[in-house]
Amino acid sequence: MKETRYFFVPDAENQTELPQEEAVHAVKVLRLAGGDEMYLMDGAGNFFRAEVAVAAAHRCTYRIMEKLPQQKAWKGRIHLAIAPTKMMERMEWMVEKATEVGFDEVTFLNCKFSERKVLRVPRLEKIVVSAVKQSRKPWKPLVNELISFSEFVSQPRPGRKFIAHCYDEIPRKDLYTELQQMVVDDEVTVMVGPEGDFSVDEVEKAMACGYEPVTLGDARLRTETAGLMAVVMSQLAKRL
Repeated sequence: MKETRYFFVPDAENQTELPQEEAVHAVKVLRLAGGDEMYLMDGAGNFFRAEVAVAAAHRCTYRIMEKLPQQKAWKGRIHLAIAPTKMMERMEWMVEKATEVGFDEVTFLNCKFSERKVLRVPRLEKIVVSAVKQSRKPWKPLVNELISFSEFVSQPRPGRKFIAHCYDEIPRKDLYTELQQMVVDDEVTVMVGPEGDFSVDEVEKAMACGYEPVTLGDARLRTETAGLMAVVMSQLAKRL
């Protein structure tokens, strides 16, 4: 029995051809030919059963046979805002694993103690697409550019908003307990700081903008681990 092949095709229903990178993989690596079955993912909640129409050197056209709308495994929206680590490999790992778990959006923050000020968003997009296909997630998370901390917290956002920090002098609630008390259909935004944490001024500014200070538990976590933990907690709470 042949393995089911999945390809990421934005707006697949209104297209007839795989994106070039996907086409090369389909034709050159998997050696698909006319009439072979495949599944398309549009990243917006739909799978499509399709068949290859024409397979050429660097092109692969298709015919959609059946649209298969999917049900998201969690309620509402999960938005992670995180300061990227100095070692980008750690952030790439976090984005990949968070995508496999399932979330809706990630924004990268430029904070006072940030050690990384530049991001290659196209590379992160590729990692996200690969994780979406590997885990067969119907929704592709939105990957946003780097934004200043002040600009991000000043933007209005629906639902509940949290900032995770490690300052004992600023009272914190337990994030998972607070998530369990939310209306599951609401949006949740969780902010995670850089390796040196947010500054006290940043935490206070976020609180003034409606963010609730929280802890992710007793352990002191690396930035990428904290980001993944926030996504997992949000997922579990929003599955209830």
